[in-house]
Amino acid sequence: MITIGPYAFRWDDPLVLAIAAGVAALVLFLWLILRAAGKSATMAEPLMREMGWMASRVQALSDGQERLSGGLQHVSEAQTVSQSAMMRLMEQRLMEVQRGMTESLQGTSVRTARSLGDLQQRLEAIDKAQANIEKLSGNVLNLQDILSNKQARGAFGEIQLNDIVVKALPADAYTMQATLSNGKRADCLIHLPNPPGPIVIDAKFPLEAYEALRRAKTATEVEQAARQLRLAVKTHIKAISEKYIIEGETADGALMFLPSEAVYAELHANHPEVVREGFAARVWIVSPTTCMATLNTMRAVLKDARMREQAGAIRRELGELYKDVERLGERVGNLDRHFGQAAKDIEEIKVSSDKAARRARRLDNFDFEELGANDPAPIIGPQAAE
Repeated sequence: MITIGPYAFRWDDPLVLAIAAGVAALVLFLWLILRAAGKSATMAEPLMREMGWMASRVQALSDGQERLSGGLQHVSEAQTVSQSAMMRLMEQRLMEVQRGMTESLQGTSVRTARSLGDLQQRLEAIDKAQANIEKLSGNVLNLQDILSNKQARGAFGEIQLNDIVVKALPADAYTMQATLSNGKRADCLIHLPNPPGPIVIDAKFPLEAYEALRRAKTATEVEQAARQLRLAVKTHIKAISEKYIIEGETADGALMFLPSEAVYAELHANHPEVVREGFAARVWIVSPTTCMATLNTMRAVLKDARMREQAGAIRRELGELYKDVERLGERVGNLDRHFGQAAKDIEEIKVSSDKAARRARRLDNFDFEELGANDPAPIIGPQAAE
């Protein structure tokens, strides 16, 4: 290592090698000159010129070395200042990044906590919905079990019919599971007045045919399922017409209750001939909605009939009310006469009271002369007795 001022150079530094090579060349050159000096004196002058040139080159090399040393020192100082500025800038940037990361982490923590809370609420809602779905699935399975059995399906229709009738009519206007004179049991018998008379409502549910129609894919399957549905409904219409329309006992018609709006809509939309056949057999097909409307109409008929039944009683009550009003008028007249007589008696009492008051004042003032002159008193004695 070679140290020049505050700078240190290695031996293998190109600059050091260049300087060392120059010095070695200079020494060799001087040695050659000195060796040749003894041979010829005439060569001294060129040698001196060469020596002067070499000295100037060495001086220039020394000046360049000094300038290089100054430049290296300036570069070192500038590098130190730059490193300090860079360190400060890096520290500021690191502080800003750290502050930003801290704020971001805090915001992320708050958002994460809020999201976890929302997620917990959604999970609770999903759990509740899952429980409801499981319960509904169980109910659907139970309903499927009910609808797959004809007896259970019939009971289902009767229960739905019972709920509608109970909501629409008073308790004494119908009888559930009523037995007719022919021994047939009707699901519901509405006690309408004559005409039209008691009318039967029977619940029917042709589910198998309707389900086959829904499952049909090809035109042949659709036609076969539709034929099966029409046949099932026509069979029910015929059975109701034969069992529940009894002349002199029931109305001249009956109602077939379908506990499915879908089946009712299918019949009226795509099988109107079945509906017309029901009309011809005096069996009217109703759904839950139309059954409620029909029962409300029947309730109005029942109300009107009961009003007519009570019309005689109402007229009798009105006659008694008229008699009561007449007696009340007579008694008011008597009371008015009593009040008139009482008023007259009170007026006479007031006159007598005024006279008594005047006499009392005169007696109090010992005004006997005025008393005798104005109001001579009767003389009571033997002469008066004569």
